[in-house]
Amino acid sequence: MAIFKKQSLKISDNKRTRAAELTLRESLYPLCLVTILFFLWGFSYGLLDTLNKHFQVTLNITRSRSSGLQAAYFGAYPLASLGHANYILRHYGYKPVFIWGLCLYGVGSLIAWPCILHRSFGGFCAAIFVIGNGLGSLETAANPYLTVCGPPKYAEIRINLAQAFNGIGTVVAPVLGSYVFFKNTGDNLDSLKNVQWVYLAIACFVFLLAVVFYFSPIPEVTDADMSFQAEETHAGTDTKPFVKQYRLFHATFAQFCYTGAQVAIAGAFINYVTETRRGSSDSTGARFLAGAQGGFALGRFAGSFLMRFIRPRWVFLVFMTMCIVFIAPSITQRGNTGMSMLYLTLFFESIIFPTIVALGMRGLGKYSKRGSGLIVAGVSGGAVVPPILFAAADSQQGKSDAPTAVAMSVPLVFFVAAWSYTLCVNFVPAYRDVADSFTMVKIGVQGAHADEESQAQGGVLPKDAPTQTETVGSETKS
Repeated sequence: MAIFKKQSLKISDNKRTRAAELTLRESLYPLCLVTILFFLWGFSYGLLDTLNKHFQVTLNITRSRSSGLQAAYFGAYPLASLGHANYILRHYGYKPVFIWGLCLYGVGSLIAWPCILHRSFGGFCAAIFVIGNGLGSLETAANPYLTVCGPPKYAEIRINLAQAFNGIGTVVAPVLGSYVFFKNTGDNLDSLKNVQWVYLAIACFVFLLAVVFYFSPIPEVTDADMSFQAEETHAGTDTKPFVKQYRLFHATFAQFCYTGAQVAIAGAFINYVTETRRGSSDSTGARFLAGAQGGFALGRFAGSFLMRFIRPRWVFLVFMTMCIVFIAPSITQRGNTGMSMLYLTLFFESIIFPTIVALGMRGLGKYSKRGSGLIVAGVSGGAVVPPILFAAADSQQGKSDAPTAVAMSVPLVFFVAAWSYTLCVNFVPAYRDVADSFTMVKIGVQGAHADEESQAQGGVLPKDAPTQTETVGSETKS
């Protein structure tokens, strides 16, 4: 019953907590709990892509206007990651941000109920804006938490595995939409009632999860912990002023461009299928979207596996390049061929977002919390690129047999812009050396080996063996 004791929601950033030195075993529980959050916003994001097409039909609105959902959702991210969520993160810690984000998510889901009941598209966009603030808060804390909680050597693998559950959420949501929102011929106003119950269930679940987070003993990662990691790798850049963290700003730019392209492709996927594949209904398009998101989730598991044996930056380069290679033919191809190009694009998109987060935060030390807010703010690209794509598609109406296919040239341009960061991480020494130094550090890993050796000898370490504290270079000897 000790778990139900009152939990502290504030900790000094100047104190070391040892959270940055946790072994794989010690970090398992908090990482599993945080991974649930990734499924939640994957589910929410998948719902958004499905509802985008649903509102075009049921409320008779244009593609560009329906993209207001993405604009409201992702436009809220910088407000959270650079504003309220980042303030709470820097002054109180990770756990309060998790609770705050879940509460905002729940409130937004409750607001969505009357908006859907009265068929108010503007009101629903407002509810999505509140939900976006909640999910933006969660991402501001969860992404950096996964990269720093546990051995630094496996940061990219940890965040990609957790993000794979985000991909599973994006699979479940379109499947739900195809059978619930588009039930039968169901592209009618009455089918909106089904959406209400989904958001009510979400609200109940996230409020319950907020209570679980409050009572869970989650290890806090402070600025002092991150400075320690940066020191141990001899690759820390936090000795320079924040305005000179150029790698961070480049990562943020790449995140903006990449996320914008990813969101635009997923948001337009159903339109693409119905326009290029004869006889495909919205319900069929939603099921194909679920399949594509399944490939996206599979890509994250595959990428995580490859990173175990190949440097993460090389896997990052190959996957980002393949996104460009496969999105290009989707502009001119039609039918199953064009759709298969989008399937492959989503597969290779899989690891890009979490890998940019992990690599962009390398060496930031005491600037890690500020830096994570900036990188997550790059998600606001999802509010900018989809309206451009849908405006381009609307401009092609009557001029092309598949306006959405022609508009896929928009995400292609943004993929190429994001590719610049991938090239720098692999071929510019100032980027590459920092990334590689963290893949070789033994913090947490040697501690795990020492524990196993101790257990093998009946719990007693040999006299000449370093303890975990000595292994990670602490001034205090155990």
